[in-house]
Amino acid sequence: MSTLVEKINDEIKKAMLAKEKVRLEALRAVKKEFLEALTAKDAGGKLEDVKALQIIAKLVKQREESAKIYREQSRPDLAEVEEAQAEALKEYLPQQLSEDEVRAEVSAIIAQLGVSDMKGMGQVMGAATKALSGRADGKLIADIVKALLSK
Repeated sequence: MSTLVEKINDEIKKAMLAKEKVRLEALRAVKKEFLEALTAKDAGGKLEDVKALQIIAKLVKQREESAKIYREQSRPDLAEVEEAQAEALKEYLPQQLSEDEVRAEVSAIIAQLGVSDMKGMGQVMGAATKALSGRADGKLIADIVKALLSK
């Protein structure tokens, strides 16, 4: 199986041949971020798929936030481009869990750790973030942990 980095490189070639401008632009942004991560001091010349997924998730979030701002500023043309790029990048992310699924997972983690108050939030967040990495948004996880621990 090829790595996510290799897959993105192949997809860039396919997008170029198909003349898919928006998709190509999004994939080139991913490749740029991958190259920056690869050349970082602590990377050691390797980029694991977990880190690559985090990069793609970050780029999707940036695109969605930009689209929201463009809509607020009455620029639907730019918002549509950002949304199209976000959709193109979402193909490479694992299926996101629903809020109910995240709540169930976090509840299980809280029960497993035996935490009952906000003092243990850091411990729960660490375990939940690790368990749900790439499958749920960090903000959603934090909101659910706060809600469950403040009961």
